[in-house]
Amino acid sequence: MDLNFAKMPDQLIPAIVQDAGTGQVLMLGYFNAEAWAKTQAEGRVTFFSRSRQRLWTKGETSGHYLQVVSLHVDCDQDTVLVLAHPDGPTCHRGTTSCFDVAVPVAAVAPVASSTGILVGVGAPAPAVGFLAELDQLIERRRQFPAEEPGSYTVRLFEKGLARIAQKVGEEAVETVIDAMAGNKAGLAGEAADLVYHLLVLLRISGSSLNELLAVLRQRHQTIGAGQRRPLPE
Repeated sequence: MDLNFAKMPDQLIPAIVQDAGTGQVLMLGYFNAEAWAKTQAEGRVTFFSRSRQRLWTKGETSGHYLQVVSLHVDCDQDTVLVLAHPDGPTCHRGTTSCFDVAVPVAAVAPVASSTGILVGVGAPAPAVGFLAELDQLIERRRQFPAEEPGSYTVRLFEKGLARIAQKVGEEAVETVIDAMAGNKAGLAGEAADLVYHLLVLLRISGSSLNELLAVLRQRHQTIGAGQRRPLPE
């Protein structure tokens, strides 16, 4: 499916950019036909800048390019969702997203709508996206331990696979104990420890959160197609 530039008076199609790893909304830009073609040809997001009246490859000055993962045209062919991997902060202010609050939340005077929704506070990322951020950070600690030599994650990797696997087992047992005891507060903490150590175990074993999610997605699609997996004993 291609874009219908003729629908727009200025021949510009809005493009929403979302982090392919975390799901965070990064920015809004505009494609004209040339920018759309250049983005597909080069694999880096190029917009048409309305203020400069020229093509603009995001990151051409800062080096913080947006590497395209996939492009999704909406049903009316007049909007694009761009999934990309950012090479650094997307916003010129140095924040991850152009929608991030640039000042501490405490200094912001949020506007409450009639429904109680707050406007102007927080980051535009789904909470579950933090798992992807954590997984990426864990992998960075594995690859570049000298950046944070004293971090707990670096020390775990130094202890090796056996110790990390042992920690997963310990945290799993503690999670079960709190669940059986009805300790809701403790359960959340132990479950968090379990998930963190599991992500470390996946990385030291050459796997990742993405591979885990791919398996879950495939199983879900199988069930959706009517192919039921046998229930556990």
